[in-house]
Amino acid sequence: MVTLADLPIELFIDHIFPMLPVSDLLSLARTNHFFSQLASDEPFSHRKVQEDFNFPTSDTARNAGWKFLYRKLSIPKVLVWGERSNGRLGLGDGNFPNTAMNEGVPYPIRLRIPGVRIVHLEAGGMSFHALDSQGNIHVWGTLDGTSAALRSEGYSIPSQKAEQPMRLNLPVKFRSISCGRLHCTALDATSHVWTFTSWGRPFKIMSPSLDKSSPETTPVQVESGWGFSSVLMQSGDVLVYWPFEGRMKAAIAAKNVELDQQSAATQTKALPTVEEPRVIPCYSWNLQNVHPVRLPPIPDQALPRLTGTGLSHEELDDETKLIKIASMDNIIVGLTNKGHILMYVRLTGESAYRRGGWRYLSEFSELKNVREHPTFTKRDTHLEAPDTMRITHISAHFNTFVAYSTGARSVVLIGKPNTLLTPQILPALQNREVISAVLGDYHYGALTASGTLLTWGAFSKGALGLGEPSHVPFSQPGGFVDEAQLEAAGMRWGNPRFPPPAVEVPTEVRFDHRESRQFCFAVTAGGWHMGALVIGLEVCFVVPCRHV
Repeated sequence: MVTLADLPIELFIDHIFPMLPVSDLLSLARTNHFFSQLASDEPFSHRKVQEDFNFPTSDTARNAGWKFLYRKLSIPKVLVWGERSNGRLGLGDGNFPNTAMNEGVPYPIRLRIPGVRIVHLEAGGMSFHALDSQGNIHVWGTLDGTSAALRSEGYSIPSQKAEQPMRLNLPVKFRSISCGRLHCTALDATSHVWTFTSWGRPFKIMSPSLDKSSPETTPVQVESGWGFSSVLMQSGDVLVYWPFEGRMKAAIAAKNVELDQQSAATQTKALPTVEEPRVIPCYSWNLQNVHPVRLPPIPDQALPRLTGTGLSHEELDDETKLIKIASMDNIIVGLTNKGHILMYVRLTGESAYRRGGWRYLSEFSELKNVREHPTFTKRDTHLEAPDTMRITHISAHFNTFVAYSTGARSVVLIGKPNTLLTPQILPALQNREVISAVLGDYHYGALTASGTLLTWGAFSKGALGLGEPSHVPFSQPGGFVDEAQLEAAGMRWGNPRFPPPAVEVPTEVRFDHRESRQFCFAVTAGGWHMGALVIGLEVCFVVPCRHV
């Protein structure tokens, strides 16, 4: 006799399960072992996290644990730390912890955003942007803190400060955001590209090159560089534009003059109202007649056939194209579907990009070169070189980029534009199942699949999150070398005369000082600050939200 379990598995995963309420799905999973295993399918749980919580998964290398994450996403917590200037921590004037430092918070502190489920964080140069489960964007800090603004000028001015989290009132919902130093690029739920050079006057780019009529014009990823924006297309092409340079800068300036001169100018200043003081009433507009430029294609025919990647012959024979990009200061790093890493330089403006080109980085792509790196060949490291390697994820910011693979034998390679021939390979990051790498100006972080956040680099006014320097044991990461150094640093106007030494070995950030054990599932870094999303490991109930 044919039973329900005899139906094709694909029918359940692709058609039946997506239509069931969570309560019914849980009941079905309790009926027998077959449905219990089927309901725990990782790809299905992955899709449920995306659909029910608007969770952006393109920037994480997580390949397991999606069911666990789905169960916990109803109550995520936002934690921030690091430099406090420009209101960037969103804590307001009266909510800072009692630390010995005036310029920063050297350990994670919770930022409360009532009634909102944050699923993604992005750090700008002096700000944070957050995406919630409904597709709304929340901001705090200052988008451009290099100048000042009067409160009466509203958020049409990029230097207007948000002391606490503010929701942007926009006509569409968003699926992904990416921050540069002084701007933000976002992809909405219908794959339109938006740019924020101020929080009050965001604009959507209307261009034939982004009309979604073909793979060459359909955006799949947006990335903000230091001062430019880039868009990866479904075809693997890359588009670039410069909001602070050339034709686009002129078009934005002209629009701002037009809006400032309107008789009902208060409507375009994006001034919060008394009724909704935590909402920025954005005046959105369409940018037309200024189009992104399309970079030359990658030299796919000149790229080597990589060995030891674990890919099949059929996969290696497929077309080679870019599947991810990461942007930094005038540079884009690209990753192909086969694990090649490439770099495009000289992206200083629309008149200079043609002088640049794609450069293949063999030291970051080929297993043989990585195995011969001194980190693996020195006897005193006791670190086993990888047997296989395929880079699957990349990150970049300012003057640093990271290329890494997934799994228990993951490899993490760190690069600088001026030392491309030799990646930096930190032993403490290898074989750690790193699922996300984030970069501030001079501090860095890596998140593992087990929920552990490791940080290293410069102290950066507490951005490492390793604790109050004067309370950290001597010679431990984040603290001073000895008592003499601590006394020499002293405290002057609430700050040490000089910071503790840089942290060379990635060190775990503690999230459980005041609460039960926390699991970190997302992290961001920028400027001299960091942020993380954590969930408690106590039992909770799933409260799914509406689809975006």
